Amino acid sequence: MDIITVLRQEESKLQKQLTAVQGAIAALNGAAKTMASPRHASGPNGIGGKRTMSAAGRARISRAAKARWAKFRAKKAKKDK
Repeated sequence: MDIITVLRQEESKLQKQLTAVQGAIAALNGAAKTMASPRHASGPNGIGGKRTMSAAGRARISRAAKARWAKFRAKKAKKDK
């Protein structure tokens, strides 16, 4: 195998490790930092931006959860009688 090919493979492996370490540091700092190479910013090993949810979305999820729990409690109350 050519030495240049081996060195490029090693460089690629080290770049992936560096990205993982930077992600861990950013997670520990609690900040969504931009990566050095934004090619895979939202990929499986990348750091994405903080996701936000609208108030309407939160309300919709809340209503659905409350309805599920009400159904569960009604079924349990019916069972206990």
